[in-house]
Amino acid sequence: MIPFNKTSLISLMLFAICACTTGEPPAAVSKPQGELDMMSWTHVTVGVADLDSALPLWTDEFGFDVRTRRDGPDEGLAKLWGLGGGEAIARQAVVGTPGVPHGLVHLVQFTSPGEPVRAGAEVFDLLPKNLDIHVKDLPAKFARMKADGRPFRSDNYSEVTAAGGTTFREIHMHGHDDTNIVLLEVIGEELPYSPKGFAGVGPLITIVPDAQQEEDFYVTLFGLEVLSKNLLTGETIEQMVGLPKGAGLDVRVLGQEADEFGRMEIVDYQGVEGTDRYPRALPPALGTLHVRYELADLTPLKTRLRELGIPFEEIADINSLLGTGDVLVFRSPAGLRIEAQHSG
Repeated sequence: MIPFNKTSLISLMLFAICACTTGEPPAAVSKPQGELDMMSWTHVTVGVADLDSALPLWTDEFGFDVRTRRDGPDEGLAKLWGLGGGEAIARQAVVGTPGVPHGLVHLVQFTSPGEPVRAGAEVFDLLPKNLDIHVKDLPAKFARMKADGRPFRSDNYSEVTAAGGTTFREIHMHGHDDTNIVLLEVIGEELPYSPKGFAGVGPLITIVPDAQQEEDFYVTLFGLEVLSKNLLTGETIEQMVGLPKGAGLDVRVLGQEADEFGRMEIVDYQGVEGTDRYPRALPPALGTLHVRYELADLTPLKTRLRELGIPFEEIADINSLLGTGDVLVFRSPAGLRIEAQHSG
């Protein structure tokens, strides 16, 4: 069984309390030929109704720095996202953990925003779901944030000590625009925390209909490592997550061991069928929408996409807040939109 990775706290917590958890080694799949340098995504795009309301969570609360910002139209992103003229985008900012190049958050305020992707969603609906943020001293920060009126899913954080002796803490926070933010702490973990004691985004958690198909996609196309892979079943899981009898979770974390940020965590709720909300996760919708990679050379990726028969669109000469260059757009098997821009 592949060891649990420390960023997959939900999986670790379930594992610690459920004796019926099983695991299996990663499937033997062919990795990409040649270096694509796509191990960690650079940005996750989040649609917001009001940048002034959303930004303080990331800067004032989490201590992330603003990498770049623009007030006013963005013709390049409007073209990339099929929004018509640049005035469809009102304001935007990119924020991230100081000094960290991956796991950044691209906040975009649309002039005429759509509905939140997660509005009214079931826990098992198919969509980009959670943004994981590492925290130093979660108890103190949770108490302060709760006193300040930050909304959380439960009245207290969870704490679990795994079989190996490592202690984990976690709390789910209701973020702006129906985002779900998971605050997690691994006791003794050393990370490049912000001055406020936060770091992220670690993994983006996506709910998918077929975990093996999604894993094969990331391994064969991007060369991601399978850091953890576990099947969680049984009565305890059903009661904890709110699943019908016989349902379970297939949870897998993909990325690279050396980089805690910009990972993918895929969750397949088995024995229950969720609504596919990936078609809703498109600008100008609100909430978590898609991820973006930055590559020095798009040619190896285009070659690999063609070899694997994965449809993609190439949009030339995009000049936006995020840079200038050609952009490839394609989707994971579940439907997550992925952008890769030339960053030379």
